[in-house]
Parts: sequence; structure tokens; C-alpha cells
Amino acid sequence: MRAQIKKAADAVEFETAERCFIVEVANDGGDEWVSIARARVAPGVTTAWHKLTDTAERYIIVQGRGRVQIGAGEPVTVNAGDVVRIPADTAQRIENVGTSDLIFYAVCSPPFKRECYISLE
Repeated sequence: MRAQIKKAADAVEFETAERCFIVEVANDGGDEWVSIARARVAPGVTTAWHKLTDTAERYIIVQGRGRVQIGAGEPVTVNAGDVVRIPADTAQRIENVGTSDLIFYAVCSPPFKRECYISLE
């Protein structure tokens, strides 16, 4: 890892087929251990069922209220300040059950690569 400041103003939000908006905060050669993305899910939207091959993920909920489902488990309500741990190769999705945007950081290890994303829909 190298010392570096990643400025939020330099990142661009884009819409995904997963039904959410992503800002790649830190996903480059500067850190071989993790990647960090900010996700935004609009009210009433549920992200697509998916899993990440060989990549563990953590959600750090920053704003809003959601219901997250991991694998065959029951959906669980999450709020700002909650952390969700998702093992590699595990199905996942999150629904925004609030009235404002659900915003969370997705921290992946090893860093997220497009080829690790597997749609389950």
C-alpha cells in the first residue's frame, strides 16, 4: 500500500445494472488489500441478487434504512452505523425500506474486480 489521499470530488457516481449507484472511492493499484466504494440505493429499490467470487465484502451503513439478506438467511433491518459482513461466494442483496436514499460503503477484500461479480438473477 502507498500513502495517498483519495479526494471524493475526483470520483464520479455511475448507475449499475444491480439497481444502485456506485462511486469507486478507492479501487486502484494503491492498495492491494481492499477496495472501497460508496453505494446509493433509492427508496423502494432492492439491489439484484448477486455474489462476489473469492471476495469478502462489508457494508458500512452511513445513511438510511435497509433490509439486507445474506444467503438463505432471513432479511435483517440495518440503519446508519451498522456493519454487515458478507463472506466470499455468498448471495446478497439489500432493499431500501426508508424514505430517503440508503447510502453505505462497500469494502471488499481482496479488491473488487468486475469479473468477480456474479449475477444470480
